Amino acid sequence: MSITRRLFGGTAIAAAMLAGSAVHAQDDMRIALVVKALGIGFFEAAAEGAEEAAAELGNVEIIYTGPTDTTAEGQIEVINSLIAQGVDAIAISANDPDAVSPALQRAMQRGITVISWDSGVNEEGRMMHLNPSSTPLIGNTIIKLAADHMPDGGQVAILSASATATNQNAWIAAAEEVLPNYEGIELVATVYGDDLSDKSYREAQGLMASYPDLKAIIAPTTVGILASCQAVSDAGKIGEINVTGLGLPSEMAGCVESGATESFAIWNPIDLGYSATMIAHALAAGAATAEPGAEIPTGRMGSVTLDDTNAAAMSDPFTYDASNIDQFKDIF
Repeated sequence: MSITRRLFGGTAIAAAMLAGSAVHAQDDMRIALVVKALGIGFFEAAAEGAEEAAAELGNVEIIYTGPTDTTAEGQIEVINSLIAQGVDAIAISANDPDAVSPALQRAMQRGITVISWDSGVNEEGRMMHLNPSSTPLIGNTIIKLAADHMPDGGQVAILSASATATNQNAWIAAAEEVLPNYEGIELVATVYGDDLSDKSYREAQGLMASYPDLKAIIAPTTVGILASCQAVSDAGKIGEINVTGLGLPSEMAGCVESGATESFAIWNPIDLGYSATMIAHALAAGAATAEPGAEIPTGRMGSVTLDDTNAAAMSDPFTYDASNIDQFKDIF
């Protein structure tokens, strides 16, 4: 088993990929874990899970890669380079479900196994999709996290990733659907920080300025929730505005300790990267078939069953707060 971590950009991509292909063993299966952007803690943790799966499987090389920012164009450049290298499988968390699809279709035409995970691709652009959890449950969870600390109701706003992020858009739609179940909770705005810390910080500032009665910022993205926490802290609004959503315990421990965040939720990204790698390997090796009703093994995580869109869910999200954050903050 070997691990390759690469940063691709510009005209150096093809050369880097071809150089990398010379160092792997002939019998290695090369699985590319393509993330929205490099340098994001959630995806770094997912890469740890991919490495764990590769070690368990043996003769698997993980190519952990992605663009330097959260753009479809950057991912397309990476995908084209992976096609040129002739990897065995691509597992992608997509920045845009439609824009990356043609490149992924070319990959499949070349015999490359393609799955999406975390943030999906349209059905034509992948063989199956692994959701981290069920969309309805996530949508309800992110609203409930805010409502639980708003006994008198009030205004909430959502700070998401990019406007084209498949997973966040689905979760927001599910959240809007259950909103009538939470009396007095008013969703006043949805804004987008593109999973960039500085832009997310500015968007959080804008929400506070535009809605002086705002009671909570819900960020279903690990970058956005941390940036919102910082913005609320810097504005001196701890205790007035609760920041919640989806975050990593290692990054959010300080927010919980300061009181900027009452509670938040996340599935284990290590498990997600692990499961995605196990699925990609099973499909590429011919040990499983991506078709409705198929059960695909996921190692220590058990198995997933595909629905009629060839999508599956890994597990339920878990809520973290002051009572348990110390148990997890040094893990991921």
